[in-house]
Amino acid sequence: MNSEFQREKNRLESVMEIIQERVSLLEEETLHRRNEVVHIRKHFGEEIKVNMDSFDDFLETIIGLRQETQALSVSQSTHRHASKRLSTLRRMQEVPYFGRIDFIEEGTSTQEHVYIGISTLTDETGDHFLIYDWRAPVSSVYYDYQPGPAMYSTPGGTVQGKLEKKWQYLIRGGVLQSMFDTSLTIGDEILQQVLGKGTDKHMHNIVATIQQEQNQIIRHDCRRLLIVHGAAGSGKTSAALQRIAYLLYKYRDRLKADQIILFSPNSMFNNYVSNVLPELGEENMQQVTFQEYLDHRLSKEFQVEHPYEQLEYVLTEANTPSYRARVAGIRFKASIRFFEAMESYRKSLELSGMLFKDIIFRGMPLITSKQIAERFYNSDTSLSFYNRLEKLKDWLIKELNEVEKVERTKPWVQEAMELLSNEEYHQAHTYLAKKRGFKREEIADYEIEPELLARLIVHRKWKPLRKRVRDFDFIDMKRIYKQLFTNPHQIKQWMEGETPAEWAEICQATLDFLDDGKLSYEDATPFLLMKELIQGFQTSGSIKHILVDEAQDYSPFQFEFLKRLFPSAKMTVLGDFNQAIFAHAGEMDDFHTLMSLYGPDKTEIINMTRSYRSTKPIIEFTRRLVSNGDRIIPFERDGEQPLLTQFPDYEELHRSILSKVTALRSHYNSIAIICKSAEESQLAYEALSNIDDIKLIMKGTLEYEQGVVVIPSYLSKGIEFDAVIIYNASEHVYNDESLRRMFYTACTRAMHDLHLYSVGEPTSLLQHALREGFIQTGL
Repeated sequence: MNSEFQREKNRLESVMEIIQERVSLLEEETLHRRNEVVHIRKHFGEEIKVNMDSFDDFLETIIGLRQETQALSVSQSTHRHASKRLSTLRRMQEVPYFGRIDFIEEGTSTQEHVYIGISTLTDETGDHFLIYDWRAPVSSVYYDYQPGPAMYSTPGGTVQGKLEKKWQYLIRGGVLQSMFDTSLTIGDEILQQVLGKGTDKHMHNIVATIQQEQNQIIRHDCRRLLIVHGAAGSGKTSAALQRIAYLLYKYRDRLKADQIILFSPNSMFNNYVSNVLPELGEENMQQVTFQEYLDHRLSKEFQVEHPYEQLEYVLTEANTPSYRARVAGIRFKASIRFFEAMESYRKSLELSGMLFKDIIFRGMPLITSKQIAERFYNSDTSLSFYNRLEKLKDWLIKELNEVEKVERTKPWVQEAMELLSNEEYHQAHTYLAKKRGFKREEIADYEIEPELLARLIVHRKWKPLRKRVRDFDFIDMKRIYKQLFTNPHQIKQWMEGETPAEWAEICQATLDFLDDGKLSYEDATPFLLMKELIQGFQTSGSIKHILVDEAQDYSPFQFEFLKRLFPSAKMTVLGDFNQAIFAHAGEMDDFHTLMSLYGPDKTEIINMTRSYRSTKPIIEFTRRLVSNGDRIIPFERDGEQPLLTQFPDYEELHRSILSKVTALRSHYNSIAIICKSAEESQLAYEALSNIDDIKLIMKGTLEYEQGVVVIPSYLSKGIEFDAVIIYNASEHVYNDESLRRMFYTACTRAMHDLHLYSVGEPTSLLQHALREGFIQTGL
């Protein structure tokens, strides 16, 4: 083993020398290219003689400008690629590779040593690979096979062979610290070391520790919809991000990072995962929350409720009279039945029910809503609904043009002409002179014509009206949506089955919200769907892949909407129904509901049951909090059993938390005090403000920071902490079965240490774990 270790050490040193040489060369090249780009930008157009005297002179000028633009584009592209490669090589100076397979291809007797790292490295000739990219076809053998028969797929077909040995390397700072000959998928030694480390403020790539089930997700490429249902801490998000890196590598000639969108649970999570793709030498994809998309589309019309505001209502307002109706409405409006009812309702608008707005100018209607409706329903009804609206729009533009001609003679126009400031008059004078063909030096001689000035003034006033018409703003979307709820009985004509028992209350509450200029979160997607069904979907054909994380928090309604929004995209969906915390979760009990999106033949579900985040004692405890916990398999990593401590009052609770945080800080970088709601988090933060540098995480927090944080349970999703303190796991706080998943979510954030505190009697959700002895009890 010593001689083998020395040989590997010598090889690593020679590889490090080659990487250093490449780094030095690329540093020179990037500096040269950068200077070249700066020079071109600075002197852009100086060498070109701008001459417009004749068409040939004009053409020569245009060609010259185009050539300089192309030169700048080439220099920028070359600089960008060189910088990207330099960044990758600098990361490789830390860990050039992490694994090796000894593979004999079928039909040959030569054993090939395949070293695997985050990127490819060849010798000077470019013919021999010193390191293979982890995404290369042959690298899949490292993740998928134990020594023995093995195969991998290439564009040219399947390669069969024999895996002789598999090695793992622990390299830090370019120095070989240890190596393992392993017959496991990935040796526990490396994984134990990685999982035993403290957390960071960012998620990192997992290429050195990818497991076989994770590799299956990463390289999956045969179905339109991939659904990953994974236990908390199973690495599903990490694997999905590695999957994006793999797809960008495999399809680099036709898939770019800006053609991929990640829908994430919140902005803080966006920041948390922002490091993964750059670590692998790839640009970050577009990242957005579903709420940000809704705000982008609807905030000009409504004050749109945030999903966490809805969740806070569900968590804190259970005793209010309207609570049952609101929760019933949330669930119903998230359902496929409501989606289908809205499609039927839109279909019915072809015959009647379309509502329009008056087109008003200076407080008077130019074209009334009644005139618009009559035109719509009396025009060619054989055309499609959307084409009828397009023809209506053309008619309205034509009508506006006719009214505009009459408007030029109105007294207000003469008044507006007289009230023009000197600057406004000068601008109008210059504009009209150029329109009449006057050259620059002749403009001063132009005498403005009153009729043209009147026409210009009215035309500019008419511009917003035309824009409203072109944007379909003459359709009264708010009243059309309200029509669904005006009469509680009429929805039955558009849907099968029964409405909720509280439907009349739901209708009235919806109308009250809309009348106040507000849109509840459960109404936001349905309202936007109705708008799209009427005006035509604003689809994005350029997006080729969408990634939906924490997918259990999305409703069937929202998935149907995303499908129509991105008609050309493949979809990767990640989630865990044990962490489904929103009130609409009951509308989709498992991901098999999503089979109907694209059909079973275009869908694949991968279940990830092994959990890596937490120690075995923590997982043994948390798996007893949920009904299907027996399916969760803990990774063998030792640690302390979770501890439950009961206190008589909050004063004792806060004193104990302060003491515990002080003790934990000597071992850990990140400590989370997790509360049920934002309301409870605010109270806890104020009570614990004497803890040094304690931070409060709320829905508007953009960046996750390490240290001691107080955080609502729902914002902690997707993030892991070295140690977790459940602020108050009492029956008073977690007093309902509907809170089981939220409680489970909070407890599964802990990597190494979990402490549960209770003021008064502990929650009954802990009964199973207490009965079986998987949680210690303190004072």
